[in-house]
Parts: sequence; C-alpha cells; structure tokens
Amino acid sequence: MPSKKSASTPPVSASVRRAKPTARFRMRINAGDVIAIGPGKISLLEAIEETGSITAAAKHLDMSYRRAWLLLDELNRCLRKPAVDSAKGGTHGGGSEVTAVGRQLIALYRSVEATASKACQADIAQLIALLAR
Repeated sequence: MPSKKSASTPPVSASVRRAKPTARFRMRINAGDVIAIGPGKISLLEAIEETGSITAAAKHLDMSYRRAWLLLDELNRCLRKPAVDSAKGGTHGGGSEVTAVGRQLIALYRSVEATASKACQADIAQLIALLAR
C-alpha cells in the first residue's frame, strides 16, 4: 500500500529535488540592535577589495550605492579603526581601499565559517540526508 503524504506537507518541486543541497553559515555579530559584522558586510568588503570602488562593488553585488555606503558607514562606526578608506572623486574619480583592519575582518570571518563548517560536517550530512530527493 503506497504511503500517503500528510495534507499539510506541500509537494517538493522537481527543481528542488535536482538541486544539490548545500549548507551555509551566516554568522552575525550584533552590537546592541546593530549587526556590526555579518555576511553582507563581509561580501561588500570583498567586492571593494576586488573592484577598488564602492560603486563597482555595489553593482557587483546587485545593491544600490546608498545601501553599500550605509553598510560601510555602519561597519566603520562599529569598529575601532575603519575597514574601508575612501578617496573623494577627482579627475579620475575616487576610489576605496580595504584597510588592514578590513582585510583582517574578512580573513577572520571566513576562518570562523570554515572552522564551523568542518566541525559540523557530520551533523550537516545527517541534516541533508533528511531532505526529500
């Protein structure tokens, strides 16, 4: 006799079943009500390091310049020393540079992610095994 699915369990689409499951850690460090360090700010720092500008980094991440600027301003205000230095526009435009503190922040954040992922590997495999395929 075929098993019946619960009426409250929605069907799983074919595309979900074909997709290879992955696990991602999304660590955030709060300072009061503010997310001082989080995945979006780290990705933004990495994009600035790659592109050399807030504008290009924002485009790369499909976010507005204003959103990028607000995230960086919030990050810099939460840190003892800024993660990004920006130059005002001129004949060749401005530019932004990730500081030594910013590079340290990226490295530490990614290290925590890798360490957590490795430490939880067996549990993650068990969670993934519970998924419908």
